[in-house]
Amino acid sequence: MQHRPSPSTISGSVVSFSAESPNWKPALQLALLFAAIKLAVEFVGNLVAQHFGYGIFRDEMYYVVCGRHLAWGYVDQAPMVALQARVAEALFGLHHLALFRLFSALAGAAKVLLTGLLAWSLGGRRMAQALAMIGVLIAPVYLGIDSFLSMNAFEPVFWMGCLLTVLWIVRGASPRWWILFGVLGGLGLLNKPSMAFFLVALLVGLMLTPERRILWSRWMLAAVALIVLIALPYLLWQIHHQWPTLEWLQNVNHSHKNVKLGPVAFVGQQIMMLHPLSIFLLLPGLLWIFVSKHARGFRWIGTTYILLLAIMIHLYAKDYYVAPIYPVLFAAGALAWQGAFSASRKTAWLLSAWCVVLVIFGAITLPMGIPVLPPATWVRYTTAMHLTSANTETASTGLLPQFYADRFGWHAMVGEVARIYNSLPPADRAKVGIFCDNYGEASAINIYGPKYGLPPAISGHQNYFFWGPRGYSGETLIVVGESRKKLERYFTSVEKVGRTYNPLAMPHENGPIYLCRGGKIQLSTFWPHVKNWM
Repeated sequence: MQHRPSPSTISGSVVSFSAESPNWKPALQLALLFAAIKLAVEFVGNLVAQHFGYGIFRDEMYYVVCGRHLAWGYVDQAPMVALQARVAEALFGLHHLALFRLFSALAGAAKVLLTGLLAWSLGGRRMAQALAMIGVLIAPVYLGIDSFLSMNAFEPVFWMGCLLTVLWIVRGASPRWWILFGVLGGLGLLNKPSMAFFLVALLVGLMLTPERRILWSRWMLAAVALIVLIALPYLLWQIHHQWPTLEWLQNVNHSHKNVKLGPVAFVGQQIMMLHPLSIFLLLPGLLWIFVSKHARGFRWIGTTYILLLAIMIHLYAKDYYVAPIYPVLFAAGALAWQGAFSASRKTAWLLSAWCVVLVIFGAITLPMGIPVLPPATWVRYTTAMHLTSANTETASTGLLPQFYADRFGWHAMVGEVARIYNSLPPADRAKVGIFCDNYGEASAINIYGPKYGLPPAISGHQNYFFWGPRGYSGETLIVVGESRKKLERYFTSVEKVGRTYNPLAMPHENGPIYLCRGGKIQLSTFWPHVKNWM
C-alpha cells in the first residue's frame, strides 16, 4: 500500500511532508551546516580548555578503565560508554583531549542536525530551522555534555532519533520506519537506562492521543522485539549480578549525595541549564503543540514531555536527566515564532533578529558550558556577569563548580602516591597495595601510575568492587581518601606520609595519604565490606 504525504497548513501556506519530499535537500543542507558549526565549537573549545590547564574529567578516567574491562554492564552505567572510551583511547590516546572527546562532539553535532530535521518535519521553513538549532547550540547543558566523553552526549541523539521516526510515521511515512525506531531504542538502552523512562512516556503519550493508531502495526511489534533483543545482554548481565544498578540507585536515593529539588525548583532549573532565554522558545513551543490547530497531530509530543518531566520530578532525578527531550520543544517553539512573525512581511525580519539575539547571549554564557577561560579569569568573569552553576550533588565546591574542578589535581595526586611508593623498601614495595576511596582517585592511578611503576589501584567504589582486591593481602596499603579514624580500626599502624592539594580541585580531594601496616583482616575476606555503591 502506498503512503501519501499528509499536508500541514502552517501560517496560511501548505507544507507537504514525506521522507521523500522534494524540499528535504535544502532542509538537510541547512541542518548539516549548523551541525558543522556545533562540531567546530566543541572541538575548538576543547583545544582552548586544555591549553588553559583543564585536564581529563574524573568520570572520563573511570570510563577509560571500564573500557579496559569491557563487559555487558557496570554498576552505575550501561556498556556503551565503556566501549566508546575503549575505541577513543585506542584511536586517539589521552594526550589530546579534543580528539579523545571527538565522539561526544560528533554526537552533539548529530543532535543539532536532528533538531533541524525535526523543525522541518513539523512544518518549519529555513529560519524556523535555524532558530531551533541555535537554541540547541547555545544551551549550556548541551555545550557541557558534548564537551567530554560520556553517555550523556549520545542520549539526546537516540531520543530525538526515535521522535523523528515516530513523527514521520504520524505524517504518512511507511510504518517500516518502526524498524529504525527499534534499533535506536535498543541502542539507547545500551547507552543509558533512562532511555526506558523516555520510551514509556512516549508510549503513553501516543496512547493518550488519536495518534495511537500508528501503534497497531506489525512493524511496531517488530520494533519492540528489536529493542528487547538489542538490550537483552545488558538485562542478562543485571540479572546475573543481582541487579547492582537498582541497588546503586536505591542507595543514592536514600543518601544525601544528590541535590533533591522540589517541583518548582526543578522546573526553574530546566530553564537555567538550557539558557534563560530558552523560556521564550520552550513556552511558545508547548503552547503551539497543545493549542495550535496546525499542531493537532503533534499533541503526543507535548504529552510525552509532561509525563517525562513528572516522572523525573517524582524520582528526584538530577535536573539534566530531562535535557535530552528539549530539542523537539525548541523545534516546536521555532514553529510558533514562524507563525507569529511570518503573518506579515513587516514582521518577517523579526525571526532573523531573534536568531541574532540568541547567538549574542549564547556567546556571553559560553564559558558556563565549555571552560574557554583560564580558571582565575573564569571566576572573575562569572562573578561580574552574575552567572552561576547549579550543583547536582551536595558535596561542597571550591573556586570552580564540580564539572570544572574535577579536571584538576589528578597528576599531582598520582605523583605524590608514586613518591610514597618509591620511598618504601623493596620488600614493602613487593607486597604493598594502593587503596582509593573513589573511582576518580583509583582511575587516575591506574591510568597515569604505570609510568611511575605503580601497581594497580583498588577500590570498593562502583564497579571497582567487582574487580576485587587483585591479590593484595591487605597487610600493607597506601590509602588515599579515607579517614584516619576509620583506618585505625583495621590496621595496627596508620602513618600519614603525604598529602594531596590543589586549590582548583574539589575540596574533598584535598587530604592526607596514609601508609597502613599490619592489616588485622585478610583483604579477600574483608572485601565484601568495602563495597561503596553510592
